[in-house]
Amino acid sequence: MRLESYGAPLRLEEIERPETGRGVLVRVEAAGVCHTDIHIVSGSYDLGDGNLLRMAERGIQLPITPGHEMAGRLADLGGFTEASLREGDPVVVYPWLGCGTCRKCTAGYENLCEGKPASLGIFRDGGYAEYVWVPHPRYLVPRGNLEVARSAPLACSGLTSFSALKKCALNGDDLLVIVGAGGLGTIAVQLAKRTTGAKVLVLDVSPSKLELASELGADQTIDTSGRARRDVISEIKQANGGRGADAVLDFVGNPSTSTMGFEMLTKQGRLVLVGLFGGAASFPLPLFPLRGAQILGSFTGTLTELSELVGVAATGAVTTFVSAEYPLEDANDVLRRLERGEVMGRAVLRP
Repeated sequence: MRLESYGAPLRLEEIERPETGRGVLVRVEAAGVCHTDIHIVSGSYDLGDGNLLRMAERGIQLPITPGHEMAGRLADLGGFTEASLREGDPVVVYPWLGCGTCRKCTAGYENLCEGKPASLGIFRDGGYAEYVWVPHPRYLVPRGNLEVARSAPLACSGLTSFSALKKCALNGDDLLVIVGAGGLGTIAVQLAKRTTGAKVLVLDVSPSKLELASELGADQTIDTSGRARRDVISEIKQANGGRGADAVLDFVGNPSTSTMGFEMLTKQGRLVLVGLFGGAASFPLPLFPLRGAQILGSFTGTLTELSELVGVAATGAVTTFVSAEYPLEDANDVLRRLERGEVMGRAVLRP
């Protein structure tokens, strides 16, 4: 499924199978559909105040095959002799490739490349296809017996939640507020309950998504639809003995959620912004030093973190909630449903 023009539907095309050259070939068995794909197809991110971050300005060249959440089997080692991998092995693909030479890449943070990023499904062809070319086998994480549809979203929604949760620096008696009970939020609930011991409260406007969050371990949920911000914050403080949240994970990232997230923080609280919905927000500057508050951005995660997460998932401690699987040619319909907020957990394409 190829993107040939921003704002236009993806087109199903028959193209040549990628040649490995200096790389490896993976047969894609599952590709998660992510909100980032919506921005890629539309051609921009909303920066607020009428400003846009356009994909063309980021160096994305069309046509491109989207899809960065990929799991499948190694089809061709391309001349590499990796003792730990054989053709046919089940793998999860790490898509957040960098230039490989800048300070961030050499320190292991390719997802924050300062040079020329090469992320699969964004700057290079991704997983909305039968095959994907990967430049080196080190980007393939063995998935063992993990079910393929549930393992594909680990590469983005799972990894992003895993890395963002670390930045919350939670203690056992802390209150974590998760904004958004979608694909990332449902994974964050499970990880927080199983790895931190913190109390978890989830906000969303969908009763069905909040019900799912409760089933996955959330201690409390609040339906914020139509409610005043001050009332929501008051209820959160009641849930935490009169003080605010110790950490807020915002998986939406719009002006309303980020402002509310900052206002609900207790002293030394941390607001971790993950969602890319868009817009701009303002914060009263004196409250940063007076409260010792922090606002952190978190973008995906490292290859090491993906390996850690796949290991956690292999123990059964966390699972991605896949609500439905679709044939590849249904990608446009799935993207529309995701944009309308109609997808529970994650939707997965099966090339």
